[in-house]
Amino acid sequence: MNEKIQKTLKSAETEDWLDLHVVRPFCYWWAVLFAKLDIHPNTVTILSMIIGAASAFFFACGSFYYEGTHGLVMNIIAILLLCLADIFDCTDGQLARMTGKKSRLGRILDGVAGFAWFTPIYVLLVYRFYQHHTLEFNFLGIADTEQNVIIATVIVFILGLISGITGLAGQQRLADYYIQAHLFFLKGEKGSELDNSKKQQEIYDQMTSDTPWVERLFQKSYIGYTQKQEKRTPEFQRMLAAMRETYGSLDNIPAEVREEFHSNSLPVIKWNGLLTFNFRSAWLFLFCLLDVPAMNFVFEIFAMGLLAWYVNHRHEAFCKQITGKLKD
Repeated sequence: MNEKIQKTLKSAETEDWLDLHVVRPFCYWWAVLFAKLDIHPNTVTILSMIIGAASAFFFACGSFYYEGTHGLVMNIIAILLLCLADIFDCTDGQLARMTGKKSRLGRILDGVAGFAWFTPIYVLLVYRFYQHHTLEFNFLGIADTEQNVIIATVIVFILGLISGITGLAGQQRLADYYIQAHLFFLKGEKGSELDNSKKQQEIYDQMTSDTPWVERLFQKSYIGYTQKQEKRTPEFQRMLAAMRETYGSLDNIPAEVREEFHSNSLPVIKWNGLLTFNFRSAWLFLFCLLDVPAMNFVFEIFAMGLLAWYVNHRHEAFCKQITGKLKD
């Protein structure tokens, strides 16, 4: 990879193959263009959110089975728009590192972007099922009556709700946290964005009435975001507490301890990458093109849920092991 591109990455270790060799180089040239146009990274993030949300309109259409070539084209447009949204979501970080225009709001917006895309997409996938459900009904042997359609749509809505809240949101929140934890032990505080809820609460408490309400709202939501990350990772939190107690500050962690964490974290990060955009979205695209989008909710709840449990279990296990060594 070009050295200039590498300098705009957080770390090659936290990127999957597709991002590292395809997406990130492409994003770099977008970042170069935006830098020349003096466009702020936060503007790129907001543009990403708009494009991703707009893709929902096209995902609402049935694909080839239901709407022929027109439906297939509409679904392909949806896929391309969501991929473009992801490219811009990657570009904003590279642009920030390239121009030095990093901000707390930018970090918060970056975490919100995925939710801004998938909330309208999931809502309209439920609507799509209401309109087009023949494949599922035929497979399950369900009569296509008005009552059955309503009952099935309610069930799909509940699945979408579970998939969105505990699946997509919870899994990506966990994946983001593990990436930042890995970067913290690899590069230190300046090389990561490992935030904690206590510090974020202090930032919120220091805001005044002159602080724009939008910024206060985002900061408040980010406190909840970090609290959920911490709640999901109790052994990691105990390890950090033990390190503070042993070394006085996380800045004083010895190199050999950092390396021990890094060597344990690296194989987990490879699995963790499957919880991010590329892998999960490939399944969404497949299910939509096959005209069974409701299957994406089932896949996300069970298959992706199992993967998230595995990543969380392995990470917590080695953190507990390190904590034990610190207390011996």
